[in-house]
Amino acid sequence: MHCPACRTSRLQPAKLEDGLLGHGCPQCSGTLVSLLHYRDWAERQPEQEGVATLAAEEQVGESSHALSCPKCAKLMSKFQISGTRANRLDLCGTCDEAWLDSGEWQLLKALELSHRMPAIFTEAWQRQVRQQASEQARRERFTRIAGEEAIARADEIREWLKDHPRRRELLFYIGHD
Repeated sequence: MHCPACRTSRLQPAKLEDGLLGHGCPQCSGTLVSLLHYRDWAERQPEQEGVATLAAEEQVGESSHALSCPKCAKLMSKFQISGTRANRLDLCGTCDEAWLDSGEWQLLKALELSHRMPAIFTEAWQRQVRQQASEQARRERFTRIAGEEAIARADEIREWLKDHPRRRELLFYIGHD
């Protein structure tokens, strides 16, 4: 099998974690992971303790072009990890194989998603990612307009109002001069 990102290097057996093997590319450091083997590995893992960190200077790869599955040659679908990160995981829906670009496994661990990777490939997850990205863009737009300090204060008020028993009345009061 050839690397779907480099297209020239042959994939070689690679170890992501103890008990979790895949096929890695020696050139780009990406890894093809069978979700069948991944699920078996994840079921055998104890609950996560502690959080892995990702150094700010650590590079996380991202293939910008569509990838072909190294097993069946069909195009792989891209699934965004979160609304705050640009990285996307590639999935072959036919072979049930995921391609992780260089550093994406470490990113999943840092985001506490290494034990929940198949959830990323669901419509519910992707809908949540789109909502998260939309909220972040809205926050950035209002921050440019009103400034960071004003938005921080507005966030405090929003949090206070969220569960207030008279929320509706208070919002009505605020909205009318």
